[in-house]
Amino acid sequence: MPDKTQYKKRFLEAKLREASQHFPSVTIIGPRQSGKTVLVRKTLPHYSYINLEDPEMRSFALEDPRGLISHYLPKGVIFDEVQRVPELLSYVQVIIDQDPRPGRFVLTGSGRFQLMRGVTQSLAGRTFFLTLLPFSLRELLGLLPISLEELGDPQLEHSPPFPLEEILFKGLFPPIHHRNLPARDWLASYYTAYVEKDIRDLSRLGDLDTFQRFLRLCAGRVGQLLNLSSLASDAGISHTTARRWISLLEAAFVIHLLKPHYQNFSKRVVKSPKIYFYDTGLLCYLLEVKSPQDLPFHPLRGNIFENFVFTELYKAFSHRGEEPPLYFWRDQTGHEIDFLIEKGHRIIAIEAKAGATVTRDQLKNLIYYSHLAREKLEKSILIYAGEKAYVREGIKILPWLCL
Repeated sequence: MPDKTQYKKRFLEAKLREASQHFPSVTIIGPRQSGKTVLVRKTLPHYSYINLEDPEMRSFALEDPRGLISHYLPKGVIFDEVQRVPELLSYVQVIIDQDPRPGRFVLTGSGRFQLMRGVTQSLAGRTFFLTLLPFSLRELLGLLPISLEELGDPQLEHSPPFPLEEILFKGLFPPIHHRNLPARDWLASYYTAYVEKDIRDLSRLGDLDTFQRFLRLCAGRVGQLLNLSSLASDAGISHTTARRWISLLEAAFVIHLLKPHYQNFSKRVVKSPKIYFYDTGLLCYLLEVKSPQDLPFHPLRGNIFENFVFTELYKAFSHRGEEPPLYFWRDQTGHEIDFLIEKGHRIIAIEAKAGATVTRDQLKNLIYYSHLAREKLEKSILIYAGEKAYVREGIKILPWLCL
């Protein structure tokens, strides 16, 4: 595995520096332990740093928010985990309105909707949002960020420094790799300390055992269309509760609902979203995968690999400060494209296959879609678990390490 002790550059650094030169406030959201604190402190070392998880600082912020801000503001201030003291945001708003110079505040938070509501109410039009997820594969390996134009470039082909199963099993949360921690033990602790805790902070959960069963059922449906009625029935909860829990899992950056592409070439298309997890390590933990050696024989290996491709594509955009233009396409006759990327008026179609070889049958959906999309299709790509890049029937076949 890569060196665990050296700080690994995050691709979002450049956008954070740029945004802090143009906006009075920058807000960084993302899951717990994704590296937000390290990012802001490494990128902006001259800023004052306030950790609002610290009970003493939190009391100071609650009792004298104006005094806290005025004491630390002269050289710019970072408020870490600002959702812990949402009352602070109205004071930040007043200060920005009085003096809207760029780079005055950097805010971080681990709850998407809870934080966004507070920020939306207090800092609408005054802050720039960035999202930091766990490492991308290229961040972990210390490589340059990938661009869509480079996908398919044979120069990107290189030997894997570790087995694919190892990275699927461990996931890409920084602490696991920085400290060489046992992945399953760390993820079990992460689930209890952060996932359950943060969701309890967002809303009353009731029975934690039922919630955990619901989340494991979600994991068992990864890469599939979201069927709330089926989830609710299998978990023994109401449809309303299932919908609320899905929203909470989105808010805590546990799951992502990938939307179908809205520009359809057929009226007979599926309109439900697909469910993915932001980290394959957490996904494997919830699926009770015990070791990397179990993955080649796991019935959901293909879904787990597809989830990995999703996270890498998503991070390619979010870690450069862009909203990922990522969708899927599926019609009611069974034709499906795992991922569509919008590039203006053009589309890139991507399929993910977990095998080490590619058969012609695995290309048929990409070929079918190319006939529908015609000139709108920029390129078709199949990402697989092998190690060689090549072209077959006009489709770029890429190894997973090209991501």
